[in-house]
Amino acid sequence: MDATVGRRERKKAATRQALADAALNLFLEHGYDRVTIRDVAEAADVSTTTLLKHFPSKEALVFDQDTDREAGLVAAVRDRAPDRSVPRALCEYVKRAHLHAPGAAPRFGAFADLVRTTPALDEYAHRMWTRHQVALARAVARATGAEDDDPRCAALARFALEASSLARGSDDPARALDAAFDLLEHGWSAG
Repeated sequence: MDATVGRRERKKAATRQALADAALNLFLEHGYDRVTIRDVAEAADVSTTTLLKHFPSKEALVFDQDTDREAGLVAAVRDRAPDRSVPRALCEYVKRAHLHAPGAAPRFGAFADLVRTTPALDEYAHRMWTRHQVALARAVARATGAEDDDPRCAALARFALEASSLARGSDDPARALDAAFDLLEHGWSAG
């Protein structure tokens, strides 16, 4: 029985990956708005119904690693070095997650451009990213010994997640992130 469950889960994961890969290839080649859900299903050799069982919307096809992001945010806080502050650990994670760095996956830049230049994807990405606020606030509370409902933890989580939006609109995203997280860590010192 366990072998059957394992095989079934592997098949589901393979289908999900095939759909995500087909979608990204088509979106990069033809543009997001020119590709339909039916086009993606055909490219992955599945029915539209099967596609919709794995991805509830066209936007979701682009962002298939949402749970990994939440786990990464929580781990950045929980597993940070003893001498690393929570804001600094989050800054480093956000940079890794959102900035195209040398040595990153070859298509990361094309993917980032696709999201940035497609309003529906940019908005969806922002909504997905900021929905991790509650989990991040809890991780901050646990890491700092605060109560789970401490508004300072919720504020830090909210502003840390919003920093990526600020960076996307900047000519120097890394500098913008450093400035935002420096403010979160040290507060406002200007007059």
